[in-house]
Amino acid sequence: MVEYQGEVLTILELAAYLKIPKSTLYKLVREGKIPSQKVGRHWRFRKGAIDLWLEETRASKPVSGGDR
Repeated sequence: MVEYQGEVLTILELAAYLKIPKSTLYKLVREGKIPSQKVGRHWRFRKGAIDLWLEETRASKPVSGGDR
């Protein structure tokens, strides 16, 4: 089990947090669709920026069939 330590998440931690495969997360990073920063060879994500991105993404898409 992955624990979320601090405000900065790794790919593995963020994939677990979002409950998506790492491959999907890498695709979002590659396409520039998720706030991220590369530190050396490693991607890092600020949890606060991710939470804001989730809210903005949710708000920008019409809800069909109710909020799941």
